[in-house]
Amino acid sequence: MHRATALLSHSDDAEAHFLAALADPAGARWPFERALTQLDFAEWLRRRRRAAEARPLLAAALEVFERLDARPWIERTTAELRAAGVSVAALAAPQTAAGLTPQELQIAQLAAEGLTNRDIGARLYLSPRTIGFHLHKIFPKLGITGRAQLRDVLGP
Repeated sequence: MHRATALLSHSDDAEAHFLAALADPAGARWPFERALTQLDFAEWLRRRRRAAEARPLLAAALEVFERLDARPWIERTTAELRAAGVSVAALAAPQTAAGLTPQELQIAQLAAEGLTNRDIGARLYLSPRTIGFHLHKIFPKLGITGRAQLRDVLGP
């Protein structure tokens, strides 16, 4: 109830309701709902230029959403983290890259640096066609559709 009241209330009253919703011990039984409250409160804080206060809430919400594999909420939370000044690629890279083989990770990192398939192949003693094949396998594992997105997922 406090979360809904906070979302519908005037700016002055919202903070007290968000804090009450997060302080409720019953929220521990509902991690997704608590994470939504953290996300909503963090958005509210960031829009009031209180990004430093929003960051820990966003990080906690992101952890829950990732654990529950709630993709739309992960995307929304990472967008808010970026807006709050946090480099999301640095946070996401270790978990995201965990599904890649060592060779796939190496190819993905070189591609994220901007190297062409030919350049990557020359460094790894593989054909450019083999590099393309590996990238074709890497993209779905990382949940991306293009080479330019590698930088966002893995960082430079």
